[in-house]
Amino acid sequence: MTAKFTTLRAGALTTVQDAGRPGHAHLGVPRSGALDAPAMRLANRLLGNDPDAAVLETTLTGCALRPDRGVTVVVGGAPCPVTVDGRPAAWGAPLRVPAGAVLDVGAAATGVRSYVAVAGGIAVDAVLGSRSTDLLSGLGPLPLRDGDVLPVGAPARTAPPPVTAPWPGPPAELVLPVRLGPRADWFSPAALRTLVTAVYHVSPHSNRIGLRTEGPPLERAATGELPSEGMVLGAVQVPPDGRPVIFLHDHPTTGGYPVVAVVAEPALAAAAQAAAGTRVRFTPG
Repeated sequence: MTAKFTTLRAGALTTVQDAGRPGHAHLGVPRSGALDAPAMRLANRLLGNDPDAAVLETTLTGCALRPDRGVTVVVGGAPCPVTVDGRPAAWGAPLRVPAGAVLDVGAAATGVRSYVAVAGGIAVDAVLGSRSTDLLSGLGPLPLRDGDVLPVGAPARTAPPPVTAPWPGPPAELVLPVRLGPRADWFSPAALRTLVTAVYHVSPHSNRIGLRTEGPPLERAATGELPSEGMVLGAVQVPPDGRPVIFLHDHPTTGGYPVVAVVAEPALAAAAQAAAGTRVRFTPG
């Protein structure tokens, strides 16, 4: 038999995430998946898991879990205090948690999202090929609640992985390379200059659907209504208030506000760790 985790403290928002479910946008299903995919994959590699094995993604306040059998875990992503039965434990490296002990993943010291990986992966049922929680469509397991029990898969029988690895730090300033379009012509030349020269800040209203910004509004050149059209990961959509929103992994697959630009996907991992108030700059990419 394999281990199970009982959730003692679910935290502000803790979800199961893996590589997501790409390829279903035509059904209205976004990709979902870990917002900081490099952090998820590094934590899994340190355990000998498949890089895209399901993990827990916490938001700001962490979580607390109790395994019914001894397990090996890695807590990575946003740096945070980690304890086992109240004793300080390693962050960013494999850690043994005995049966019945309490693994407490504390609040993020910097950044936003920490990742809790376990040898064998989180083994909830897959939906459309993924175990990810999708907050927009409701597919996958619900966000964790106190008392939830999570099954753990069988650990891989592979050579021991390295015990440490360098972890990138959360951004002090978020620099997002963009390519203009497909609806850049809906904005004035001054607005396009503002987009790539002004300083924005991450709004506290950001979530897994989109990173909202605060800063100078972008003036439209076209004032009509745009029919709904397909949306992609990294789309920079401009709602009526004129302030850019960068679509993240739980974004809607269609939308009616114009997309002024698109952020290259590799830059979105840093966006996942940009806390409210972080400076944001868009640069031609």
